[in-house]
Amino acid sequence: MTYTAADGRYDAMQYNRVGRSGLKLPAISLGLWHNFGDDKRFEDQRAILRRAFDLGVTHFDLANNYGPPPGSAESNFARHLREDFRPYRDELIISTKAGYLMWDGPYGEWGSRKYLISSLDQSLQRMGLEYVDIFYSHRPDPDTPLEETMGALDYAVRSGRALYAGISSYTPQQTLEAARILRELGTPLLIHQPRYSMADRWTEQGSPNLYQALDEVGAGSIVYSPLAQGLLTNRYLQGVPEDSRAAKEHFLRSSSLTEDKLAMVRALDGLATGRGQTLAQMAISWVLRPQPSGAAPVTSALVGASSVAQLEDSLGALAGPEFLDDELAEIDRILAGR
Repeated sequence: MTYTAADGRYDAMQYNRVGRSGLKLPAISLGLWHNFGDDKRFEDQRAILRRAFDLGVTHFDLANNYGPPPGSAESNFARHLREDFRPYRDELIISTKAGYLMWDGPYGEWGSRKYLISSLDQSLQRMGLEYVDIFYSHRPDPDTPLEETMGALDYAVRSGRALYAGISSYTPQQTLEAARILRELGTPLLIHQPRYSMADRWTEQGSPNLYQALDEVGAGSIVYSPLAQGLLTNRYLQGVPEDSRAAKEHFLRSSSLTEDKLAMVRALDGLATGRGQTLAQMAISWVLRPQPSGAAPVTSALVGASSVAQLEDSLGALAGPEFLDDELAEIDRILAGR
């Protein structure tokens, strides 16, 4: 059946400006890290993507190695674009990244100009696109000068392969230096994609911390793993289910789910229930809250979805109440194990 997007798709979604740029992103974006490779039914993928766009999610985030196998998420997304979303291309933000191992040999990972531009060309070919909206350096390369990596991002934008440049998993100091180099080249740093959740708050540490650094250079942030690979959901309230990601030792390891950590999750779930939210919704609301440092808040939370129901639950975070000071203090107390 031919897909026609919902007429009211922009009515309920919140859109936030990315730093000091002219671009806005939905407060919740959809990541295709999991569930969009060849191991997942195409029709299930289609249902999630269609529902996301119908609910105002305009940003789909990919990377060269997403799958499995690597590259298959982009190839599958090409078919979704061709069959469903081609008429809506100008309403979509499509991003991809390069930095992790993608092919054999010395030019298949990290941050050289050779690898980044070759990878971007391959991604564009897989997706059947002339350009992506955002192209990221997926991780800093300790052995390649930052000038070379940022020069490749600048070239990607100047050559029309990407509209904006982004970085992922860079430290605050690396972020400041990357932004300086890009600014001198004439291509501003648009956005940083760090890992961030209630269970992983490294971005709040240091002076400046990451959000202060981004505020200084005028860049935005889109955080991944806001649910800590599923830890901050109701999935593990009663232990580790046999079919769960932790049981399969897939990123979240069952050995890390100690009784103390499960007690923490249960306490957070109780607080979420009192707010009228699921734990996942509260976790997403929390990463989108104003930053305690006074820096600009997170622009967008990047969520995955294995079903339409999971997607809808995540998007329900936007209807939740604002945090009271005592709720934030209680969350900090629970996370500290007190």
